[in-house]
Amino acid sequence: MNTAYSPWQPPLLWRAALAVARALVGLLARLEVSGDVPAHLRRGPLVLAANHISPFDPVVMIAACRTRGIVPRIMATAGLFRAPVLGAAMRHVGHIRVDRGTSGVHQALDDAADAVAAGSVILIYPEGRIGLDPGMWPERGKTGVARLALACGAPVVPVAQWGAHEVLPYRAPKGMLRGIARALWRRPVIRVHFGEPVDLGESNANTPGAARRATNRVVDALTDTLAPLRPDEPDRPRHVDPGRPVDTSRAHRRSS
Repeated sequence: MNTAYSPWQPPLLWRAALAVARALVGLLARLEVSGDVPAHLRRGPLVLAANHISPFDPVVMIAACRTRGIVPRIMATAGLFRAPVLGAAMRHVGHIRVDRGTSGVHQALDDAADAVAAGSVILIYPEGRIGLDPGMWPERGKTGVARLALACGAPVVPVAQWGAHEVLPYRAPKGMLRGIARALWRRPVIRVHFGEPVDLGESNANTPGAARRATNRVVDALTDTLAPLRPDEPDRPRHVDPGRPVDTSRAHRRSS
């Protein structure tokens, strides 16, 4: 990992995008942000680990980060970077491309580690996809978040959110206009909570089983952070998206 970097400075375009995201979420929903990140961590190095329930999640997370004075760089799927305009913008502002299912995923972790070493805040979804758990609880995580944190020694803060699934459906852009119209009418509540830094319980990702154990701790913390945001929906969500498939093969089991 190359640590010979000057501190990362968020481009003006990305700072403007954060303001736009906050306005967009305010138009479509009522955003409630609780918890915080210690002041000395807000500019990094820091890893934010968030649950993933909707295509609208990144906009919600960006808006929530802005309320806490955090300017994150996002680890995002390669498909977004292939879009002609969006991809160029994401590269320009410093987001990190993840080629899932290929050897390129290791390059993404190296790039993220270098970004953290440069003092960045990295936002990552440990599940690696929009979760398909029937109760919409966090799934078993990929080990990338733990490998990243252990490689750089950066703290991990769980960030749970609930309500974005009421704005955009799972299969967006299919059904997107209907979802937006419904959100404009109902303005659902979207809650985001910044939790306490996670004790990963490990110091070296190369120790056998360390990355998996640390990942489980992150997902445990994310689940605990999410629970208070949905007290009246402990088992199944009230809002049911008929286009959302169900997959229990990656159900998370709490570590002992």
